[in-house]
Amino acid sequence: MITRLSNKLYALLNKQVPATALGLFRFSYGLITLQEIFFLLHFNHLIFDPIPYLDVEFPMIPAFLGIWALIASCVTLGYNYQRAVTWNYLLWIVFVNFTPMQRDFDGGFDTFMIGAGFFLLFMPADKTFSLDSLRHKLNAPFVEGGYPKPTVSVLAYYLPLIICLGFLYFDSAIHKLFAEHWRNGLGTWLPATQPYYVSAIDMSPLLNQKWLQNLLGYTILVFQFTFVFFFWHRHLRVIYLLIGMGLHLGITLSFNIYPFGLGMLCFYWLMVPFSWWRAVRTLFVAKHPTLTVFFDQRCPLCNRTAIVLHHLDILARIDFKNAQQHAANTPALATIDSASLLKDLYAVDQSGQVFCGVDTYIQILKHMGYLRLAGLFLSLPLIKTIAINRYRAIADNRQRLSCDASCLPYRKSSIPSTWYSQYFEQNAQQKPKAITRKLTKILIVIFLLQLNSTIHYGLIYRFKLHNPTLAPLTQASNMLILWSQTFIGIVPHALYLHDHFQGYSRILALTYTDAQGQEQWLPFVNQEGRMIAPNWGRVHSMWANIAVTPHIDNLRLQKFIMKVTAFYGHQLGLDLTKTPFHIQMKKISAPAHWVYEQRKQNMAGEWTIIGEARWQTKQIQIHLPDNINQL
Repeated sequence: MITRLSNKLYALLNKQVPATALGLFRFSYGLITLQEIFFLLHFNHLIFDPIPYLDVEFPMIPAFLGIWALIASCVTLGYNYQRAVTWNYLLWIVFVNFTPMQRDFDGGFDTFMIGAGFFLLFMPADKTFSLDSLRHKLNAPFVEGGYPKPTVSVLAYYLPLIICLGFLYFDSAIHKLFAEHWRNGLGTWLPATQPYYVSAIDMSPLLNQKWLQNLLGYTILVFQFTFVFFFWHRHLRVIYLLIGMGLHLGITLSFNIYPFGLGMLCFYWLMVPFSWWRAVRTLFVAKHPTLTVFFDQRCPLCNRTAIVLHHLDILARIDFKNAQQHAANTPALATIDSASLLKDLYAVDQSGQVFCGVDTYIQILKHMGYLRLAGLFLSLPLIKTIAINRYRAIADNRQRLSCDASCLPYRKSSIPSTWYSQYFEQNAQQKPKAITRKLTKILIVIFLLQLNSTIHYGLIYRFKLHNPTLAPLTQASNMLILWSQTFIGIVPHALYLHDHFQGYSRILALTYTDAQGQEQWLPFVNQEGRMIAPNWGRVHSMWANIAVTPHIDNLRLQKFIMKVTAFYGHQLGLDLTKTPFHIQMKKISAPAHWVYEQRKQNMAGEWTIIGEARWQTKQIQIHLPDNINQL
């Protein structure tokens, strides 16, 4: 078995494929990280303060989040890639494990982002759509005719998909078998009828079709059980791609846990068939350049300019040629003397019209297509005058040197080598068998870690198979789970199952009496019971999964009532000591069988005041019934 796996990995290691999707995956991952950092900045006081705005325990949190945002921006843009993804990975671990994010504000996708970040450490995601790929091009003078398209081992695609999606899906499917509503084909229907969990989009027309909900529910079960075994198959790949994208796009639009949906969705860049990328290139990339630009090949600045502009010309509409060799053979430039050709940047379009200087840059931007607006802006009278003055100051004072290694802005030693290039490209060429054996061992270890989590939570925990004689093995299993969860993001994926919804028969909301004596709803949970934007993701998890559960713990509920009232009281400019807050309760239902218009029924319930909260300086008095679980 191990030999077969090793031989398969050896074959895949040597199979080279385009690197296109890896750059898009990195870009999407970086954007999702950035939005989460901005979310944390917005809810900084709610999440990190013991008492929002009144007891600030971590005043440096915004500064560290700002640093993290810069690092995530580098990941997004592919700048200093290896260092950026390393620091980003470490910051995810630190924030999740050493702040209240994990204990009270679990975003539901933090460990998933850690796992994805772990694989980014070893993925060649800097080879496309990145600033690092531009920096590597700047290591040498401009290569006329373009640069070869980067290729990578197909393992860079398969391994993240197997572990981050395949293992996750299989583990999740095992847990789903223990949930009655999933066995009834209502796995997508039930959470979509619960006010706390839905987005503002009303999916009732779809929820009211029982056959459709059954089809979706059972399709997801089959999809998750079989994904890891068949996603790579050429004839099944598109089917798994479309179902998976539909699943996670549905989560993003239907529920208020959009970061989880987007985080999973970004992996599907890696599922797109390579033939699709070639079709997209054929459809959008120009077959023939529409503008030819002539530059002084011996000028360092002109070389750098040509490299940068060629890198940005993703639709291949500009052809860059050195003036020394090609200008004399271009009829449109016949009347221009050689000294002028080397002094300015010239361009000729398909009709033979000649452009010079700033006009050349305007035409370049327009012909690129996606930068057309920038070209139109540069052509505005005032902007163009400023640009011409700046252009002349640079062009007239540049030095014409022979462009060799001395004129290059970067050296190869100044751009850190990625771990992929060190461990996979170099070692795979020198010792392919050795690197394959190591990969086989690592993959087996990760599989065993996932198996340990699945057996521990999916079988032993579910069937209550605890045995005193197996206590040492249980402790060892827990230690492995702690390690794998912290550093690789391997956790049980028992989301929204029967033990979550069973007994979820009431929801709570908060209102207050304003200075005019009118009752107002906090901008948190609205009259329908929905958590309104931007209280989604980890804030939703805090309230709907920790504070309000089928079996409410009064101490935990009071803690989060304190946090929410202090946070939004400050946001709304309320005088906390003069503002009474009311705890509202509404009955809902979470049946394991299909009910027509269940979402509407849960939204339409009547609210009843069951408690009150009043602030006295930095103390809050909360009055709740002791029998809240029986109400």
